[in-house]
Amino acid sequence: MRLKRNFYKKNTLKVAQDLLAKYIVRVFEGKKIIGQIVETEAYIGPQDNASHGFGGKITQRNRAEYLIGGYVYIYLVYGMYWQLNITAGLAGRPECVLIRALEPISELKVKSSAFALRASAGRQNSKILKNLTNGPGKLCSYLKLDKSFYGEDLVKSKRIWLEDRGEKVKPSQIITKKRIGIDYAGTYWANKKWRFYIKDNPFISKN
Repeated sequence: MRLKRNFYKKNTLKVAQDLLAKYIVRVFEGKKIIGQIVETEAYIGPQDNASHGFGGKITQRNRAEYLIGGYVYIYLVYGMYWQLNITAGLAGRPECVLIRALEPISELKVKSSAFALRASAGRQNSKILKNLTNGPGKLCSYLKLDKSFYGEDLVKSKRIWLEDRGEKVKPSQIITKKRIGIDYAGTYWANKKWRFYIKDNPFISKN
């Protein structure tokens, strides 16, 4: 079932955790590319020094971050890697969730790829499969995302949306850690444990 607006309008930290085990469905050239979300990070401006909207600033780059929950906020880092964020909460506040890692799923809706990885630990194809989506830039490449998705409404879009397929993640299965690569934000914000991932999932970006 496609996620509706109310799912995204919740508290951003809640959205970041509830996104775990949800499915991203991307329609590309008539076929579906699917990934299950296994790792997220929350950014809650304007107070969050790691947020692009810190201090309430609005730029051409970050204006989508201020949209009501359920929109795509995508941007380029290092001039080459797209980063997929989903807005959360109410309009007017720069709050979003970065999708850090996915578990690639076959179009047949069977987690064959994940099972193959776990059953063939140590084999070369396991490493190749794992590296497809175990990072924010990699998963954007896997999903064929680019700047054209900036401001896309996940509730109404015909080319990308999120689904709940009934899989639940228990609180005991959610690992909470510090966000990655935000030392510039200062000790207080860098130490916020706003990164969430599914315990023991082989596709997370970093332990």
